[in-house]
Amino acid sequence: MPEWGWILIAILAFIGGLVLGYFTARKYIMNYLKENPPIDEQMITMMMAQMGQKPSKRKVQQIMNSMRTRNS
Repeated sequence: MPEWGWILIAILAFIGGLVLGYFTARKYIMNYLKENPPIDEQMITMMMAQMGQKPSKRKVQQIMNSMRTRNS
């Protein structure tokens, strides 16, 4: 096989690996987010109510802001 043939096979294998890796990672992330949804204001309100605290809008926003600054 000529030299350009090996180069073509290597390029096609690289592109195929990129495409396969993209779809595998996408499926993994989608499954992860389905099993572990991100926390939103409604979840915080529900957790505070379960702990016996009165969930005020200000307190919920304060918790959301602290979570955002901690994750970034």
